Amino acid sequence: MGIKRGTTLAAAAIVVVLAATACGPTDDKAADTTKPVGAAAAQGKAPAAADGAYGSDGAEGASGASGAKPAGQLAIAPNDQIGSVLTDSAGMTLYRFDKDTAKPPKSNCDGDCEKTWPVVAAGDATAAAGMDPALLGEVVRTDGSKQLTVAGWPAYRYSKDAKAGDVNGQGVGGVWFALAADGKKAAKGAAPAAPAAGGAEAGGGAEADGKLSVAKDPKLGDHIVDGKGMTVYRFKPDTQWPMTSKCVGDCLTKWPVVAPVEKAQDKGIVEKNYTVLNRPDGQKQQSVDCWPVYTFTGDKKPGDVNGQGVGGTWYAVSPDGKLITVQ
Repeated sequence: MGIKRGTTLAAAAIVVVLAATACGPTDDKAADTTKPVGAAAAQGKAPAAADGAYGSDGAEGASGASGAKPAGQLAIAPNDQIGSVLTDSAGMTLYRFDKDTAKPPKSNCDGDCEKTWPVVAAGDATAAAGMDPALLGEVVRTDGSKQLTVAGWPAYRYSKDAKAGDVNGQGVGGVWFALAADGKKAAKGAAPAAPAAGGAEAGGGAEADGKLSVAKDPKLGDHIVDGKGMTVYRFKPDTQWPMTSKCVGDCLTKWPVVAPVEKAQDKGIVEKNYTVLNRPDGQKQQSVDCWPVYTFTGDKKPGDVNGQGVGGTWYAVSPDGKLITVQ
């Protein structure tokens, strides 16, 4: 099976280029996959908390944050930079912490961390319109208080968000992210409401699985897979310098982009020029050595490689970002 070449080739004139000189033959430095956004970023400076905050142990050492307050009526608020985010009744963005766990729910933000990232108290929260109320829950913290959870993830506010709509906590330390209504990390192009039963998502939407890794196939050998074990592919018409994706429109329905991943969690991937592509459709796409990467909706389970060789243009990706062209 293959893509509609008429549609794809016509769309190929739409060039998606990474800004400035992040990718180039002599540029070996991997770009950050998370950037500070919101009011501080718009003024040309990152929030103070972004200076190494929470990069290792989740504690910043800031002081003076408010105590736990309930969320009240939740809402889903659009954001031009990171997509729809979950907010409390005052319009303040809610966040999740990568060092927490959802199954079982557990918060690992205490002490100084809690001062900068005030917990959202459980007990007075109403699901946003279009959100599955069953996703709301609570977790008992080490001090005995109860914290709101969304799909198991403990919810927080950020003390440096000054007004409704601020998302200054997005990407802080590479471990703090705005919550989407389904409990996942907010992502441009993702559905604002909870997914359908079974958690399946339609092709074309990028879901951040949090990591890439290397799997071995009897024919392909070592190749990259996403956090769900699904094979990752490259599209031959794409270009590396400048970094360009020529898969648009109907093409993305079958070949969803790989959302930005966290380098620290990736296993066996060569991280040279490990950059993120800002697409004109608003999605952010991971690249390996400046090559945009995708998954294939024709792969139904981990280990499938049904996209290999499709149309003579789609191939699995080796750990160093090269095409694997064996059939």
